[in-house]
Amino acid sequence: MIREMNFQDFTVFWATLLEIVKAQETYAFEPNISFEQAYELWCEIPEKTFVLEENNQILGSYYIKPNGMGPSKHICNCGYMVVPQFRGKGVARRLCEHSQLIAIELGFKAMQFNSVVSTNQIAILLWQKLGFSIIGTIPKAYLHKKIGYVDSYIMYKQLQNHDI
Repeated sequence: MIREMNFQDFTVFWATLLEIVKAQETYAFEPNISFEQAYELWCEIPEKTFVLEENNQILGSYYIKPNGMGPSKHICNCGYMVVPQFRGKGVARRLCEHSQLIAIELGFKAMQFNSVVSTNQIAILLWQKLGFSIIGTIPKAYLHKKIGYVDSYIMYKQLQNHDI
């Protein structure tokens, strides 16, 4: 079941978010982020935040928010995290597919990922299977904890026809 995340859900999910952020392999959040800062970034700033739950266990989460303001608010941005023991089981796919439906419901015309770390090949391949294209490369945009500076990709998918 995918539903909106509440504060109690976030308290459970916090350990996963912190582990992912501290790994410094995929997210450009401060590695020493506090619970309060993380809650604000994941749950308060976004328009909506969702959790995928099965058998009373949180498997993953995503947020959705406008990527820009004013004349650019028709494009959304999402962030996805999967609890480590549930990776490779279709959780990210389900979250991304759900986020696209929610994006359309909210009136967004397209979805853009601003910084997909180039070493995150599993995610890149999944996003491409789901119709996203790499529309740009940001050289040495991410300081990977194990590898050093690596490129990041901007990925994009049009969700609804609209005049551009």
